[in-house]
Amino acid sequence: MTEANAKNRWWVVLGAVLVQLSLGALYSWSVFTTPLVQAGWTKTETQIVFSVGLVSFALVMLAAGKKLAIWGPRKLSILSGLVLGGGWVLAGLLGAYNFWILCLCLGVIGGTGIGLGYVVPIAVGMRWFPDKKGMITGLSVAGFGFGAMGWVKLAGTWGHLLELIGLSGTFITYGLMFTALICLGSKWMVFPPEGWTPAGPPIKISKRPLWQRFKETISRKSAEPPKTEGYTGAAILKTRQYYLIITTFIATAGTGTMTIGLMKLYPTLALTNAGMDPVEAAATAGTAMAVFLSLGNGIGRIAWGAVSDKLGRRLSLLILSSTLGFITIAFPAMAASMYLLFLGSFLIGFNYGGVFALFPAITADIFGTKNVGNNYPYVFLAYGIGGVFGPVLGGYLGDMGNFPLAFTICGICCIIGAATIAATKPPKGSNEA
Repeated sequence: MTEANAKNRWWVVLGAVLVQLSLGALYSWSVFTTPLVQAGWTKTETQIVFSVGLVSFALVMLAAGKKLAIWGPRKLSILSGLVLGGGWVLAGLLGAYNFWILCLCLGVIGGTGIGLGYVVPIAVGMRWFPDKKGMITGLSVAGFGFGAMGWVKLAGTWGHLLELIGLSGTFITYGLMFTALICLGSKWMVFPPEGWTPAGPPIKISKRPLWQRFKETISRKSAEPPKTEGYTGAAILKTRQYYLIITTFIATAGTGTMTIGLMKLYPTLALTNAGMDPVEAAATAGTAMAVFLSLGNGIGRIAWGAVSDKLGRRLSLLILSSTLGFITIAFPAMAASMYLLFLGSFLIGFNYGGVFALFPAITADIFGTKNVGNNYPYVFLAYGIGGVFGPVLGGYLGDMGNFPLAFTICGICCIIGAATIAATKPPKGSNEA
């Protein structure tokens, strides 16, 4: 590998962001829930479509992880774009207000497209950046979080697509754009040569300031050492660590997906009950979802990934999960005030976004970097479980008029998840053991 080619590894980050921008389409779902409810859908029905997409996403990732080594990352990415885009186009053509059509086209087909492509930027990025696993994972999946802001605003206040071309036209337009962006990003979705490692000058510690050497010593002690490559695919299901990790993942994913699914419906209700004009309340809730939640989601993926390279994955996840829990419990009180709503939305998005940087990285730490493309889909099943539990719980309790209880339950689960991840130790056979 030449010096020029080594520098070109940063193009992988660009490709990853382009792919993930489109895969993050699922997070724009909340912008479509209001017109669907106005057309007669129940809140629970809107969350079922969202949950079907999350489950399809998680389950298909298992197959995608196995096919990654066979088909290669570029072909898998292109297939992802075609399936995801095709699902959204079909939804627009066949019936944008039909519950079963949206479950099939956006939930099953669209979720399948996301599942086919999601693991590709993570696996490719870690191969090119084994020295910065947390940071590169955060960058690779940042587009997934930032994408929601663009797609929500394009449908609403920026592009006015819902107003100009309606729900069907918006679905068709988005499907075509998703396919184009993913196919473009797939250009850089390739693995480095076998055995390749990033070149760099040796670090001369003796010439560094004393404070910097002390900081590096603390960082080395707090970070988990690299683990063995001996756990592949279903083999990780036999370890205790797998179940401890997914317990925390279920709690944090369920909390985040519930909040995303309700971010337009619930704050609109809370602000209206607090005396705000309903139209202004809806606009404020839209800003909280499209700007503050999405920005927090994207920034959190990058920030938590970089922080975890210093603090270690377990400590980072403990802080993230407990913080997310307390903020979620407080969110119903915050949602009745515009500025507190913006703050709460950003903080929930920030911590929830970090989930998708830290869990791939801790999977690589515990079970091996080389096999992360095959192993992480098994861990990611927790996202599918949380994606059913959280949104359906929120929709069900919302129909009963008790949104705050849903936030409280999810917040407590996150705090329990923080205690669970603190008990997670590397399996026998790892360097630490």
